[in-house]
Order: sequence, then structure tokens, then C-alpha cells
Amino acid sequence: MRLAKDLTGRLPLLKGGLLQHLGAFVVGITIGFLGGLFGKGGSAIATPLLAIIGYPGFVAVASPLPSTIPGTLLASAQYWKHRLLDWQVFWWSVGVGVPATILGSAITKFTGSRILLILTAILVFGFGLSFLIWPGEKQSGGSLSQPAAGDRVPFSRVRLALIAAGIGFVSGLLANAGGFLLAPAYIRLLKLPIKKSFACSLAVSAVLAVPGTLIHAYLGHISWTVTGLVALGSVPCSMLGARIAIRSRSSKLARMYGLFLTLLGALSFFRI
Repeated sequence: MRLAKDLTGRLPLLKGGLLQHLGAFVVGITIGFLGGLFGKGGSAIATPLLAIIGYPGFVAVASPLPSTIPGTLLASAQYWKHRLLDWQVFWWSVGVGVPATILGSAITKFTGSRILLILTAILVFGFGLSFLIWPGEKQSGGSLSQPAAGDRVPFSRVRLALIAAGIGFVSGLLANAGGFLLAPAYIRLLKLPIKKSFACSLAVSAVLAVPGTLIHAYLGHISWTVTGLVALGSVPCSMLGARIAIRSRSSKLARMYGLFLTLLGALSFFRI
């Protein structure tokens, strides 16, 4: 069921107290660090966490989306400095993904928050399992592979367009930046090296978050108080996460992240 709106057409004021708002700040720290570390905007992670601490459906779904934009851009810049961003992947993903995101966002006015939360939980759970089972490419010593600067990996443009269209639509529907699907899709389907996939995912996620934010703001789904609290925690931590990812052995971190998401997705079903 959709949240009741007042006469202005916007969501009613939240009744959460100081502890709940502090929880939103902590959620921001969590998604910022993990998003920078694993090439994701973090809104898909924030949604079940915000629901767990008591924020209502559409607030939990849509409010984290605009908060991920600045942190995602800053984290992406860290990868760009190391020449890990593939601009061809970026432009194709944006060109196809943005219209798909707009379509998905517009359709949310015909759906309820419950189905959005269920779909988010399923995707988070599945993403976690994928990282537990297939944490990524390995070099000798167990670290995730990192291509030489400037290397270009061949890929199918048709496959990339299909990935961008599908994930763009889903990200618009679920009010997230799509990074939690983009990174594994680039790795599994395009066969990009994992750190290059993280770099592209962060940059594309920042762009895909913009049309979704505008449409969900117009529909009155966003609590800007929650957005500000999440952004306050996520922005500085996203840069830290990206720096650690670029310099660390990421295969072990990928498994830990997969375990976290699997547990988070399972726990989210009990709050829906």
C-alpha cells in the first residue's frame, strides 16, 4: 500500500527520534565505505537497513538514492586516477541505461512499496550469494586482478546495451543507482577485470541515480532529512573504501561482502 500523503502531495513528516536519525547516519557510513570498496552506489544496501531501523517503505527505498551521487563520484575519481575507468563502457552504459532508468522510475507510481522492498531483498540476497560462490578473478596469491593502465578489454556492444537497459530499468524501479547489479554484470557477462568493473560501475551509477532521483522527488517518495543524514556519513567513507580497494587484496573482502549482503537480504524479509 502506498504511503498516505498530505494535501501538498508529499510524504508526511517522519516521526523517528534521535536514535533513528543516528541510525540513518550510520547506514550512510556503511554504504559509503562498502560502495567505494566494491564499486556500488550503495542505495540497494541502504534500503533494507533503513527499513530495519524503522523508516517506512518509500522513504527507505527512494531516500538513499540522491545521497549516493556525490560519494559515488568521489569514489569513481579514485579509480580514474589509476586509469581503471573504461570510457567506452561508461558511455554505452549511460546512453542506454538513462532512458531505461527513467522508464523504470515512472512505473513505480503504479506499484506499492512492499513489492519494491521484496524485490530489493531478493536481489541483495542473490548478489551476496554470487560473491560468496564466485568472488572474482584471482591472480597468484589470491588478489583480484588489476589490468595494466590503459588496457582495453574486448566486449560485445550488444551484450553491453542489453545489460545497461535491463539494469537501468531495474534501478529505476527499485530507486537505486544500479551498481549492485552493474559490477557483477560487467564481471560475469562482459568479462571485464574486477577493478575495472568497479570503476565503471561507480561512474555509471552516479549518472543513473540522477533521473531516478528527479522522478522519485517529483512523486514525493524522498525524505530529504534521511537523504542528508545518509550522505553525511557516506561521502567521506566512499573515498576511503575506494582507496583501500585499489591497494588491497580484494578476493577475501569480496567474500566478506558477499556474506554481509546474503545475511542482510535474508534479514530484510523478516522486516517486510
